[in-house]
Amino acid sequence: MTSVIKETQSIKEAVTLINTIDVNKFSRLISRIIQKLHLKGERTFSEEEEQKLQAALLLDKQALNLVLETAAFILEQAAYHNVKPASLQQQLEAVHLSPDKAEVFSQTWATVGPELLERLKHSIFAPRKLEYVGWQLNLQMAQSSQARMKAPSAVLQLGLRNEDSEVQENVFVEFNHEELLDFYNKLEIVQGQLDSLT
Repeated sequence: MTSVIKETQSIKEAVTLINTIDVNKFSRLISRIIQKLHLKGERTFSEEEEQKLQAALLLDKQALNLVLETAAFILEQAAYHNVKPASLQQQLEAVHLSPDKAEVFSQTWATVGPELLERLKHSIFAPRKLEYVGWQLNLQMAQSSQARMKAPSAVLQLGLRNEDSEVQENVFVEFNHEELLDFYNKLEIVQGQLDSLT
């Protein structure tokens, strides 16, 4: 399996910081992050908790944010790619994370990962949901600069709704023939990818 954790500059810096953290403190940190990972728009730690973490882990605010964001990113990648715990541990060690910290990730992923995947399956990633699709065809026969012309177009009406609102927002999109065909082909690709996942 190809590695889902690439050794970017940001990952290198975070790994250096993570390797300095006490393994017991790190284990509690990862447990908290994975418990809150499925809640979008909600912070894992409050401002007050982050200040306490800075003191406990001997990190400044920027370093702590890097550690928290990187740990969440690693767990999100593990969820997105459905990585096995042993593979996750190997990949983390490959980017020079210390074996004890890689094992913390692996063990946490093995115990809480399946529950997280189940929660993520039932959550909506997009803030809006498509409720309605309407369409209309238009044919322009002339305009002030050209007496005879034939310019067909289609207008799609997309009714979108926020998951926490009953109000539907209508978005209108106009396509000429070429644009509509391109849009259709992209939808076919998406449909093929969805079909391959089920």
